[in-house]
Amino acid sequence: MYAKKLNVGAVLLAIAIDWFLGKLWLRLREFAHRFLGTRENSSDEEQWWALNLFLNLSFLLVRAIVWVAVALYIANLFPLTRRWSYRLGKTLIISFISPVISVGKNSYSVVDFLILIGLLLGLVILAGTLTNLLRSRVLQITRINRGLQEAIAIVSKYTFVCIGTVVLLQVWGLDLSSLTIVASAIGVAIGFGFQDIAKNFGSGLVLLFERPIQVGDFIEVGNYTGNVELIGARSTLIRTLDQVSIIVPNSRFLENEVINWSHLNPVSRLHLSVGVSYNSDVNLVREALLEAASDCSDILPKPKPQVLFKGFGDSAIDFELLVWINKPSQQIVLKSEMYFRIEASLRKHQIEIPFPQRDLHIRSGNLPLELSNKLAQTLFEISQKLIKGEQNPSNHDHEKNI
Repeated sequence: MYAKKLNVGAVLLAIAIDWFLGKLWLRLREFAHRFLGTRENSSDEEQWWALNLFLNLSFLLVRAIVWVAVALYIANLFPLTRRWSYRLGKTLIISFISPVISVGKNSYSVVDFLILIGLLLGLVILAGTLTNLLRSRVLQITRINRGLQEAIAIVSKYTFVCIGTVVLLQVWGLDLSSLTIVASAIGVAIGFGFQDIAKNFGSGLVLLFERPIQVGDFIEVGNYTGNVELIGARSTLIRTLDQVSIIVPNSRFLENEVINWSHLNPVSRLHLSVGVSYNSDVNLVREALLEAASDCSDILPKPKPQVLFKGFGDSAIDFELLVWINKPSQQIVLKSEMYFRIEASLRKHQIEIPFPQRDLHIRSGNLPLELSNKLAQTLFEISQKLIKGEQNPSNHDHEKNI
């Protein structure tokens, strides 16, 4: 009876500890993210992933230790299972501390690998934290453009991770010269199994150093148009004008044509097509269009707006108003605003905007129609009745009076 009470108490204690660890894990997760200045978004994907993996593995390991300890404690309460629990505990300890792999002159156990994984995850988290501090505390006060700031921050992060990994492996006692064969095997595996990932990573480095696109640029790639928010190791984040996040692989920017409206000079030209009636005075139309452009504060005064006579359309005289802007991401809104102003200016000057119409001209004066005999006879009878009615209008009026 006493052993049963101890069993129930041990299980209840394990459940309570497990529940407490879950609450503690949530609090630690919130505190770590707040302290490190990270948020669950794409702007710091690697750091967020490493932090979550580190916390999840730590929590899983602690929970496993608690439940294994409870199971061994319960097994020790009974003579029949005490021997098996002792053997199981000894086997687990030996499995964790015994060498499982030898690299060079050194041998490493499971515990050693767990420690190394924890240190590497901590290195990634530390690199992300230092990058955020560099980006927010140092680079922002230098007043360099946003794209160059992001490039410096990402290169610094990768450099810190590479150097830190080499230092950790040396401190861990691993001779890097003995990893030549392993590195060759990893290189072959990357070449065959992770070809796309390696290609996108290399493309990301090219984008960072050549900078054909930068963070903050307004670009158009394929069917997507938006602002570049992040250039990562594998992909680039584009936020469209509808505030939709599009993740594009980096290799696509090097393999396909990309329109960068902000490259070197953000000034670009808008083309506004307008059609007016053939009865309009073309000089008055030009004045009306230039007047509409001069009233808009978002249109640059230099270069000056231009009006081009495009030609004679089927139903209208075609003009094109050319204006310059320095906000390419606002071009859709500015086009709409300009068309509002153009319509008001044309209405003010009483210039007609025509609608499509067609005129039918018959050269012979007669329609070459072929009618059936029955239809022709019916039309003839109707016409005869109409003729008789026109010849005798008095009889028709007399019938109406009756």
